[in-house]
Amino acid sequence: MSNSGEVQLSGGTSSNGAAAESSLFPTYARYPISLVKGEGSWLWDDKGNKYLDFMCGIAVTNLGHAPVKVKEKLKAQLDELWHVSNLFHIPGQEKAAALLTANTCADAVFFCNSGAEANEAAIKIARRYHQKVKGTGRYEIITFTQSFHGRTLATLTATGQDKVKDGFLPLPAGFKSVPLHDLPALEANINKDTAAIMIEMVQAEGGVYLVEPEYMKAVDQLCRKHGLLLIIDEVQTGMGRTGKLFAHEHYGIEPDIFTVAKGLGSGFPVGAMLGKGYLREAFTAGSHGSTFGGTPLSMAVVTATIESILEEQVPQRAAEMGQYLTERLNAELGALPFVKGIRGMGLLVGIECAEPVGDIVLAGQRRGLLFVTAGPNVIRLLPNLLVTKSEIDQAVSILAQLIHEHTAAAVNPM
Repeated sequence: MSNSGEVQLSGGTSSNGAAAESSLFPTYARYPISLVKGEGSWLWDDKGNKYLDFMCGIAVTNLGHAPVKVKEKLKAQLDELWHVSNLFHIPGQEKAAALLTANTCADAVFFCNSGAEANEAAIKIARRYHQKVKGTGRYEIITFTQSFHGRTLATLTATGQDKVKDGFLPLPAGFKSVPLHDLPALEANINKDTAAIMIEMVQAEGGVYLVEPEYMKAVDQLCRKHGLLLIIDEVQTGMGRTGKLFAHEHYGIEPDIFTVAKGLGSGFPVGAMLGKGYLREAFTAGSHGSTFGGTPLSMAVVTATIESILEEQVPQRAAEMGQYLTERLNAELGALPFVKGIRGMGLLVGIECAEPVGDIVLAGQRRGLLFVTAGPNVIRLLPNLLVTKSEIDQAVSILAQLIHEHTAAAVNPM
């Protein structure tokens, strides 16, 4: 750190001081930080600077960085077996799936490698259920404006944000997006081709917008009335993030299909699509697959992650710490004109501001606090679910300073 207490950030350079040309495609607008070590709520960069992590790889490291039990199980599996084809029985898959079905409303699980793949599987099983099991031609999926479901061609088409679709035409047919909480628009778009409604309980990427309980009840009723499948995207909200193991539990509903990824593997790439037992008829042998889905390595991590979440009562901790974080934010920021609202569920919290917050994110990095946005005007906070009150106090204090400094600079520009 410098004498001012700020982290000195710098990007990559070549030996002659010029900016180094990367061998990577420039698909990411990267911050000038190279992170090399993590433990609990903390990260260190290659210069020894220490950061309080309130983004967690965007809701991935729910148990903190390098959780001991998960690390030990992964190390043990490394000495046993890394990969075999899904043409063979993989005992770790059965164990992880049994843990998931025993603690949710699902009866069956398909393992894959990411949230996008989990959502692809959800889309495919919904279509195939209607076409091969029910004998109809239904194929359309209704989603919602400002939603985010992934980066594959199907899932970016399902996403209700035009920015992710730019330059990828033609997009696959079979998707419609309607405004969230507009029940007449939803009803008007249901027709003989509609197979499913796909929704997030919290639109995390779209601004941290929560689905209203009465609206969700109406969506569920429409699915039952019209014979549609209800798909809930829990990629970011699953594994305890919102104060329940899965966010839909807050709403008292049982989806036909739901998906999970980010928090499922504590940082190891893995995803899953979960569904009701009657959907087994749609995903028969040869209908879907994944070379790397459900490897012995990933299943060791998933099992250890789920066991840790259950043993340590992580969802309950997330609910308690989420309430504490929201209370502290309201106490420090609630009266500021710059802050338009503070909302969230558990430890998925958004702070809506009066103007873009990109500069505040960068200033936070210089103060040793990492967080991310949810759209241009929303600060998104995603600490790990074992975060302490003292760490929350420290993060809120830094964030309050950043916002006060930002608003003061706007009033008195240099």
